[in-house]
Amino acid sequence: MIVPEYWAEARQQVRRKGRQVTVRRFGWSDESRQAAQAHAEQRTQEALDAILAGREDVPRRELRTNYGTHGVPIREQIVERHDDVIVTRNSYGALCLNTPDVLFADMDFELRPSGWVLPFAASVAALLVGFVAGRVLGGAVMWGVAAAVVVLVAANRLVLLRRRRRFDRDGGSERRAMARVEAFVSQHPEWHLRLYRTPAGLRVLAMHQAFEPRDEAVGRLFAALRADPLYSTMCQVQHCFRARLTAKPWRIGMGRRIRPPVAAWSPEQAHLPERLAWIADYERKAAGFAACRYIGTLGDDSRIDPKARRVQELHDAMTRAGEPLPLA
Repeated sequence: MIVPEYWAEARQQVRRKGRQVTVRRFGWSDESRQAAQAHAEQRTQEALDAILAGREDVPRRELRTNYGTHGVPIREQIVERHDDVIVTRNSYGALCLNTPDVLFADMDFELRPSGWVLPFAASVAALLVGFVAGRVLGGAVMWGVAAAVVVLVAANRLVLLRRRRRFDRDGGSERRAMARVEAFVSQHPEWHLRLYRTPAGLRVLAMHQAFEPRDEAVGRLFAALRADPLYSTMCQVQHCFRARLTAKPWRIGMGRRIRPPVAAWSPEQAHLPERLAWIADYERKAAGFAACRYIGTLGDDSRIDPKARRVQELHDAMTRAGEPLPLA
C-alpha cells in the first residue's frame, strides 16, 4: 500500500519526426517534495524513452485522480497514521481508512426494478408480433405500427411486474444483499464476518485473518457479494482496502464542495483558510451522524486476527458504528 505524503509533476518536451512530443508524469515520496520531484522526473524520462522507442501503448500524461485506479497511488491528504493503517481525507472531504491487509467490502443495495427491463431480443420479437398482428387485423401500415408499440409496452410492463414481485418476495433490497452474505458464509463457515449497515447498503469486515488484496479468496468474496468493480480494481492496483469513516457532505446539508474543489490533493492546500473553514464546518455537522451501524456477525466468531481487531476498533470508533445516530 502506498499513500504518499508528497507529490510533484514533471514535464518534458522533444521534437520527433517534425512533431512536438510532450510527456508528463507524477512523482511521489514520503520523504520530501524534492524527492517527489526527482521521482516525477525519473518517471517522465522513462515514459519519454519508451515513447521514442516506438511504444504506442504508453500514455503521454496521467490522469489527475485521487482514487488510485490508474496505477498512480492514492492521492489524498494524510490525516492520521496508526502503524500501517492510514486515515486520509478524500476528494469530497470525508475521512477514509486505508489498510494493506484487513479486508473490507461495501455492497450497494439493488434498486427495485423500474423503467425499461425488457431484453433487446424480446423487444424486437414484441415489435414484430405487434406489427404483424396489426397488419392482419387492420390492414394499413399505421395499424401495424400502433399495434407494435402497444405490444412492446405491454410486454415490458408484464416483465417489470414479474421482476418486482420476485424482488419483493425475496425481501427487498436489504434482505437480498444479506442473503448473498449468508450464502457466502454457508459455503465458507470458517470465515468470521462483521456486518454493518451503511446509508445505501452493507459493509463487510473480515475478522478471522489478514488478506493480500490480490488473494483469490478476496476475489471470490467480492464476486459473491457483487462488490463495486471500481473498488475491486483499486484494491488490486493499490494493494489495500478502504472504508469511508465519516459522512458524505451532501447527506448532512453541506451545500459547498471542499475548497478548493479539485480532483486530487496537493500539499499546497493544507493550510488554505477556505479549506480549513470548510473542514471545520463539515466536522461540526458530521458530529451528528454515523457512517455505518454495526448489525451483527456471521461465521466463526471465535476466530479473530489481532490486526483485524485493532482495525475494527479504530473503524468502529471513527464511524461511530455503535451509536444510535442517523446514517450519512
